[in-house]
Amino acid sequence: MIASMTGFARREASGPWGTLVCELRSVNHRFLEAGLRLPDELRAGEPELRARMARQLRRGKVDCTFTFRRPQGSAAALEVDHEALRRLLAASHEVSRALATPATVNALDALRWPGVLREESVSGEQLLAQASAVFDATLTDLAAMRAREGARLRELLEQRCTALEELVAAVRGRLPQVQSRVRTRLQERVAELAANVDQERLEQELALLLQRLDVDEELERLGGHIAEIRRVMGAGEPAGRRLDFLMQELNREANTLSSKSQDLEMTRSAVDMKVVIEQMREQVQNIE
Repeated sequence: MIASMTGFARREASGPWGTLVCELRSVNHRFLEAGLRLPDELRAGEPELRARMARQLRRGKVDCTFTFRRPQGSAAALEVDHEALRRLLAASHEVSRALATPATVNALDALRWPGVLREESVSGEQLLAQASAVFDATLTDLAAMRAREGARLRELLEQRCTALEELVAAVRGRLPQVQSRVRTRLQERVAELAANVDQERLEQELALLLQRLDVDEELERLGGHIAEIRRVMGAGEPAGRRLDFLMQELNREANTLSSKSQDLEMTRSAVDMKVVIEQMREQVQNIE
């Protein structure tokens, strides 16, 4: 089963400890790149959240945003971190001595200093456990959405594989007419010259000309690549990179087919192939 790299999921959980909201957004990327925006209360859990994401997702640029709101009307106690205050005062006195200028530390300024005043809050372990559960649920939703989008992309790719097969069959069915026309054209040219030509030599020249115009190998390889695309899509593993490589191979064969063509209908079919392949390539860019 293939999966898309584009998706969005949001989960919210509330309790006596407050409200946690987790949002995950993912877009195309060559590798897995995770960006996490976490409140200070959840910073300690960042490595574990990254590890969980890497276990479930293979590719994509994924942005995770956590917000934490305390219960409305909560009257949490304010505490002074005496060690942080001691360090602040010591640093202030040291600067005053160095400048030879007496200075006093304003109480409100000290309270505004990061870390001096802290709010009594819910247990860090309890909050991390809640955040972990919310994250897992959101990640599961994101993976499910990416899988649904992947199923839609697979259906579109299947349709285009069928369209390519029809174009390959059309070119193959056209080959006898093209070869007959080349033979007739060569014979008419010889007749116009009113020259006596060795029939065996004429057949040799004709064989060389048809060999240069032969596209059987290109058609065989196109068919093989289409079969491989179907195999990869049904393999049940990340398929994006493999499919991207196959798109390049399909395009190479279509270009060769176009360059060898000496027939308007075959040329049109080759151009149609390249249009379909480009549509497939754009879709493959979004596959994990």
